[in-house]
Amino acid sequence: MGVIEPANEQELLIRAQALDGISVGELAAALGFALPHDPRRSKGSVGQIAEIALGATAKSLSIPDFPALGIELKTIPLKPNGRPSESTHVCTATLAPLPGARFNDSCVFHKLSRVLWLPVEYAHERPLSERRFGPAKLWSPSVAQWQLLRADWEEIHELICCGAVHSITARFGEVLQLRPKGANARATVSAIGPRGQIVQTNPRAFYLRPTFTATIIAD
Repeated sequence: MGVIEPANEQELLIRAQALDGISVGELAAALGFALPHDPRRSKGSVGQIAEIALGATAKSLSIPDFPALGIELKTIPLKPNGRPSESTHVCTATLAPLPGARFNDSCVFHKLSRVLWLPVEYAHERPLSERRFGPAKLWSPSVAQWQLLRADWEEIHELICCGAVHSITARFGEVLQLRPKGANARATVSAIGPRGQIVQTNPRAFYLRPTFTATIIAD
């Protein structure tokens, strides 16, 4: 039987704090979760284990992982110096948005309104099973952080609506970036083309830059 969703923020935070110092392998064994042997397929396993252990119910839906609480779970790999090792996935981007879409209605806004950050050790030389979880933290963006996120989203959204999705690179955005996201290069979704027509392109997703998440973890 799976772990039920926590009743409130405090219960969720208590569960997450109880993982501090536990290794990924220990938690996986306790949950009966088989870690992949191929390191290339291990990406995402830590998040899945944490979701099961904490009672997340949203799975792959475009809503917060804990819908009743409005809280998103983000596991974040940290280097020995405490810096994030990579960008943090936020959500899949809609590349054929409806006219008049607003930031406050976006998946980015809803996913980042309240986040439970769960650090995990990252080191190339250590197997995934031996990496330990760190202290969890609940976070909501400050006014200044919301302004940065909104500005980046609106710039990227405008380019998408203008049919310029193919011109958007990972260099766009101060804290939020748009990058390819798909199971393989053959995956496609509908997008607005340069003449306003619907075209097919590879899926994209929004990510938070490591420089931004580093300030969240360090705060």
